[in-house]
Amino acid sequence: MKEFDLIIIGAGRASNLAAKAGKLGLKVALIEKSSLGGTCPNRGCVPSKLLIGYANKIREIKESKTHFIKSKIEHIDIEKIFKETNKYIDSIDENYQKKFNENVIIFRGEGKFIANKIVEVNNEKLTAPTIIIATGTRPAKIPYEKAWSSDNIFPLKDKIPNSITIVGAGFIACELTNFFDAIGIKTKQLVRSNTLLSNEDEEISSIFKEEYCKNIDVEFETNIKEVKYQNEKFYITLEKNDGTIKEHISEALLYATGRVSNADKLGLENTDIELNKKGFIKRDEFFQTKVKGVYVVGDASGEHMLQHAAAYEINHLSKILFENEKEPLKFKYMPHAVFSFPEIASVGLTEQKAKELNINYITTTTNWLASAKALSLKIKYPRTKFILNPKTYEILGCHLIGFESATMIHQVLAIMHINNDIRHLKEMLYIHPDLSEALLPAAVEAVVKIQEYKKSHKK
Repeated sequence: MKEFDLIIIGAGRASNLAAKAGKLGLKVALIEKSSLGGTCPNRGCVPSKLLIGYANKIREIKESKTHFIKSKIEHIDIEKIFKETNKYIDSIDENYQKKFNENVIIFRGEGKFIANKIVEVNNEKLTAPTIIIATGTRPAKIPYEKAWSSDNIFPLKDKIPNSITIVGAGFIACELTNFFDAIGIKTKQLVRSNTLLSNEDEEISSIFKEEYCKNIDVEFETNIKEVKYQNEKFYITLEKNDGTIKEHISEALLYATGRVSNADKLGLENTDIELNKKGFIKRDEFFQTKVKGVYVVGDASGEHMLQHAAAYEINHLSKILFENEKEPLKFKYMPHAVFSFPEIASVGLTEQKAKELNINYITTTTNWLASAKALSLKIKYPRTKFILNPKTYEILGCHLIGFESATMIHQVLAIMHINNDIRHLKEMLYIHPDLSEALLPAAVEAVVKIQEYKKSHKK
């Protein structure tokens, strides 16, 4: 049996912790069954955003008529788009290897527990006083042979399809559908319900749906009844909720219907480590499982399934292990974004969640048209929505839809993290006439509405 100071299963964000431990002189075993870097740079957020960059540029050109510009796209080199993206993906593993010194030994294979502190990989048994599980998630099982998950897109080295059907209504489905449609591949999206992005604030998702569907062919209230794969094509029988049957043909069929835990691959039945009802690994506030010295971070816990959350957790666990940190990590606010067309950014409570919690709140929704920079975009749908505590001026939630929403929301996040009071957003100085200036009238309206609430509720 080989002995180490630290074993890490999963070389995504946890690679940074492995590198740090190696530099501190610890003997580290890093186990990875696929490419170093994990899902995000290889099959997830990074390559998808590289593709979306092309989609956004195409959308801008197509909408140039709003700026009195007559333009035409003569050719989109789809093969070059994928080639460039694949080139980036192909460089990741080598770049990650450069992070490690001689103290970090990489085991290429699938690690499984055979006891609480013993992991087997490639028929070798490894042990360490500290073990970190950072195995992330995988796409939900695909119900039809030859159909794809998002893992098949990155890298896409097979024949690029002329048509694709994408199943799902979440952010992965909406981001990928927007990309394929924008680059000229005939694209259809299938959605079981009548809603897109159901986890977003309902008012924002409604605006998104209206704008998104101006470009995208979406079949709402539709299920797949049957699929046949013949002559390199999918023959799909669609059934609407009203019983209507339609036939549809597509060269590719992609499912973007969620992700599941990888815990079932770890041999945890040989340990005292416990799972929750959804199959994710239970942990305490210090990331520790039921086995002392065995930790779980990132998506493997099922708590905050976002790359920036995983990176934040890894950083804090590093402090616990190497810097004598005594305090648990508490996420004050967890922001996210949807990089589709249009773009959405969100943090905190949605209005429907505030209702569900039965808390006292008020809302304001403000357009961006007070900003000349926003006016120059020639679009009218961008909005800022606040959910607020009318007694304390606290921002309970903020939701943006519009150009560069994911960038703009960081201004709100800064206020929320330092001293969560909407009045700070109202009183700060903005560059005129920058896009962020659109937040000023939203903050002004919010403060006025809270003051009116206070007056009307005086005893």
